[in-house]
Amino acid sequence: MIAARGVHRSFGATVALAGADLPARQGRIVGLLGPNGAGKSTLLRIVTGLLRADQGTVEVDGVDVVADPLAARARLGVLADARGLHPRLTAAEHLRYSGRLHGLDDATVERRIETLGVRLDLGRLLHRRVAGFSQGERMKVALGRALVHDPPNLLLDEPQNGLDVDAVRALRGLLRAFAAEGRAVVLSSHQMAEVAEVADDVVILARGRTAFSGTLEELRAHHDGASLEDAFVATVRGAVAEGPP
Repeated sequence: MIAARGVHRSFGATVALAGADLPARQGRIVGLLGPNGAGKSTLLRIVTGLLRADQGTVEVDGVDVVADPLAARARLGVLADARGLHPRLTAAEHLRYSGRLHGLDDATVERRIETLGVRLDLGRLLHRRVAGFSQGERMKVALGRALVHDPPNLLLDEPQNGLDVDAVRALRGLLRAFAAEGRAVVLSSHQMAEVAEVADDVVILARGRTAFSGTLEELRAHHDGASLEDAFVATVRGAVAEGPP
């Protein structure tokens, strides 16, 4: 479970977050939405401990991210960028390196590589260097790194970028499976169709604040059954009309 409450963060005179909340419960997929500059990436960086909030609290499974950042990070799997892979390393070497960073012993790491190789359909790719991998194949390797320590919570920032239809469909199935296992999954995306397809809950940021937090059905019902895209636009416009934080 991820619980960010009343998070504020400024960079000099620029206000990035001004009271953002992000609840993510076990067994649920949360779509984190917002226009460019709404504060989504800043909020995710605060959840992972890469940035510290000026105000507010963030807990991962009850562990305070500021008070015990290592314990909080151990309970998070983060997919921030599928392009951040070393081209000369094999897929297995990327997973092995990540596993060791998380403090796993060699035997556990090798078991996880074997399991993830099957689950992510990496079998024939495991011992190939990632140079020349397709975007979908790179996404699978990056997702394997995020999962190698078997975290109960997942954060994914725009994972569909550059993926073809087959890769998007495969990712969609994996996200559903992760939630079915009881993991909390946060999916930050600009692709409304994908969020509408997989999300149970939606959090919309606008002007650094949480403009909506609830189920997908509640959001659409609040806007007379509108599509997610139309409900999103109406919510953001309403937040903008309220003025700056």
